[in-house]
Amino acid sequence: MHTHDSSASRSERLLATSVLVIGTGGAGLRASIELAERGVQVLAVGKRRAHDAHTTLAAGGINAALGTMDPEDSWQQHAADTLRESYFLADPAIVETVARGAAEGIAELERWGMPFAREADGRISQRFFGAHRYRRTCYAGDYTGLEIQRTLMRRARELNVPVIDTVYVTRVLVGDGRVFGAYGFDVVDGSPVVIHADAVILAAGGHTRIWRNTSSRRDENTGDSFRLAALAGARLRDAELVQFHPSGILEPAEAAGTLVSEAARGEGGILRNALGERFMERYDPQRMELSTRDRVALASYTEIIEGRGTTNGGVFLDVSHLPRERILAKLPRVYRTLIDLQMLDITDEPIEIAPTAHYSMGGVWVRPEDHGTGVAGLYAIGEASSGLHGANRLGGNSLIELLVYGRITGADAAEYASGLTELRRDPAAVAEARAEMLGLLEGRPATASAGMRGSESPRRLQRALRDLMTEHAGVVRSESGLTAGLAKLDELEERAARVTAHPDIAGFDDLAHAFDLSGSMLAARATLECALERRETRGCHNRSDFPEQSGELRGSMVWSPADGVVFEPVAEAPASFRDLAYAASDDSVAGKLVE
Repeated sequence: MHTHDSSASRSERLLATSVLVIGTGGAGLRASIELAERGVQVLAVGKRRAHDAHTTLAAGGINAALGTMDPEDSWQQHAADTLRESYFLADPAIVETVARGAAEGIAELERWGMPFAREADGRISQRFFGAHRYRRTCYAGDYTGLEIQRTLMRRARELNVPVIDTVYVTRVLVGDGRVFGAYGFDVVDGSPVVIHADAVILAAGGHTRIWRNTSSRRDENTGDSFRLAALAGARLRDAELVQFHPSGILEPAEAAGTLVSEAARGEGGILRNALGERFMERYDPQRMELSTRDRVALASYTEIIEGRGTTNGGVFLDVSHLPRERILAKLPRVYRTLIDLQMLDITDEPIEIAPTAHYSMGGVWVRPEDHGTGVAGLYAIGEASSGLHGANRLGGNSLIELLVYGRITGADAAEYASGLTELRRDPAAVAEARAEMLGLLEGRPATASAGMRGSESPRRLQRALRDLMTEHAGVVRSESGLTAGLAKLDELEERAARVTAHPDIAGFDDLAHAFDLSGSMLAARATLECALERRETRGCHNRSDFPEQSGELRGSMVWSPADGVVFEPVAEAPASFRDLAYAASDDSVAGKLVE
């Protein structure tokens, strides 16, 4: 070890808690609230400000079969819609848990002061969202996620939940197959932090930032959860199943991928190509713009690839035929965003959009009953987890998932931590995490294979990785493209071995970027390897060389660094909603275009 290692350990801050929650978005906060309400000590840490967590960007709404607008709705129908739209890849037990627990999730938010839109008689309003049988999406204008995050933060404050949103966790610490805490650093002053904890809940998001057009900001959804879980001994599931949202703006470049809410289509927006044709007639004449996300994204992609897109490589979403008052009342955020970013008035002009990497439908493999990962004391929730969405996610399901599993997992972690009789802390695990961080800060010693010491910049490698994923693992994939992508990834990994972080007076952003890059590289490898194995077209996963859906591949690609990809068949749904799910699924492949 280095001679100054003792000084490094001396400057390390030591924190201790019963349960550590990594991530301060909606999922992390809901789990923290549950733990605090049960009187269990909790600490929530995040690498970006909690009031600006990714949850705040969720615009459209949150689902629950309350039946306020359509009394015939039921949890069974919500489960059936979710399972059908997952292309029957979702874990039915997880689907049932979320659909059954949804109404309670809404009731909690209501109790904590969430300002839901309401009908004249005071009941919570519900609106249509693509591919739902009934109106079951509750909302607050098109700022639903922001209001949920505010509501949860307020509740967490009332309960005095400690939230440190400047701690970047670099490793989950495991000894004898059991979690005993985490290692990381403070992004402001760089001080290393050791956190002792009996249980750890991963709620640090997905991996969609590894594409060029994405609805995530620069430092979020970089695959952190995937890396932390995989290095701790957990497995990843469905990494290749990434939702490309149909409508991300293209300009300005630094905001490429910023979403135009699906509410714009829900309220009557029309999609046209550069020739002015309403192209959804070709792809889903029944549902048109209200078709499923994967179909609308594929339709737009196909129009663009076949030369009917705009010069920027997009299509047009037009709401200008709608009454101005309705646009301002129902789509305030879309209106403001386009004025701010493009000086474009959506009440007069169409919006130029293209498919954008939006949501990791896969994530860490978890058990349906408690979202445990199979590593004792380690849980994953929210976009970091997997099993609810399969090959296509229903709009509005991610926000309700945060609440349902935040509650369940918080409760289970509380029980696990309280029942623990002994826990071994392994100094070797701490030493490994410490060495990894010091190596990045100092530049590893130059060797013949590593070439110049510390000659690579993490930000430039991140850009190269985003270009690679966009080119080789975008809306449509093929064996040759994925294989080429993996070869490029090998090269990038060699270059990443030469990354050195250079902290400056403003803080340790550079070190954070280096770890973001590590998470992204691992997530990219899992995605490419799983996409290669899924030799079929299903939902969001389009293979130009395998345009049909394969019955044999009804299941998940499960990935780990040691074993690569293993196929795991999915369980059959219970009778309570299986027939409802199959009832409306007569068009599995028909009408779904591949190149």
